[in-house]
Amino acid sequence: MNPVDAMQAAQAAPVVDMSLFGLFWQAHFVVKIVMVGLLSASIWCWSIIVDKTLLFRRTEAEMDAFEEAFWSGRSLEELYRSYNDRPATGLAAVFVAAMREWKRSFEGSGRQVQSLSQRIEKQLDVTIHREVERLESRLLFLASIGSAGPYIGLFGTVWGIMTAFTSIAASKNTSLAVVAPGIAEALFATAIGLFAAIPAVLAYNKLQASVAKSQSRLEGFADEFSAILSRQIDERLSLAA
Repeated sequence: MNPVDAMQAAQAAPVVDMSLFGLFWQAHFVVKIVMVGLLSASIWCWSIIVDKTLLFRRTEAEMDAFEEAFWSGRSLEELYRSYNDRPATGLAAVFVAAMREWKRSFEGSGRQVQSLSQRIEKQLDVTIHREVERLESRLLFLASIGSAGPYIGLFGTVWGIMTAFTSIAASKNTSLAVVAPGIAEALFATAIGLFAAIPAVLAYNKLQASVAKSQSRLEGFADEFSAILSRQIDERLSLAA
C-alpha cells in the first residue's frame, strides 16, 4: 500500500473510543466475560483483604488483653468464669478448652487424673488447629487469583488478538488505525488480570505471615499453660498419694 492509499485508509477508518470503558465495550464477548470475571475477583479479593486485616488487628488486641489478664495474678477459676460465658477466640479459646478438660476431670464422678496431661495437650492442639483454620479461611482464594489471574487475563488477550487479526484479514486493511484498537482491547484483559493478581499475591504473603505469627503465639501460650497445669496435676497426685 503506497503512502497516499494508507493516508486515505486512515482517514476513512472509523473513530474508535480508546478510553477504558470504550475498550471494554468494543471488546469481543469472550474477552468481556474475562474482564468482568477478573474485576469481580478483584473486588472480592479486596473485600477479603480488608476483612482479614481487621480480623488480625482485632485478634491481636484480644490476645494482648487476655495475656494481660492471665498474668495479672487472677486465679484460673475466676479467669475461666469470665471467659467461659462468652464466645472465646485466640488465646482465650485455648485457655477455655484446657480448663474445660481440667474441670471435667476433677469435678466428675471419678477423678480421671492419670492421663489428664495427654488429654489437655490434645485439646490444646485441636483448639489451635481450629483457630488457625479460622484465620486462614478464604486466603486460598487470594492465592488462586494471584497465580491464575495473569493467565486468565492472557487468555482474554490471546482471544482478543485472534479476533482482531481475523477482522483485519476480513477488511484487508493493515493500517495502524485499524490494527491498534483491537490489540489495545486484547491487552486490556491482561492489564485487568495483573490488576487483580498483584494485590492478591502481596496481601496473601502478608496475611500468611500474620497467621504464622498468631499460630506461634498460640503454641507458645499453650506450652506455658500446659506446664502450669502439669505442675498442678503433679501436686494433686502427690497429695493424694
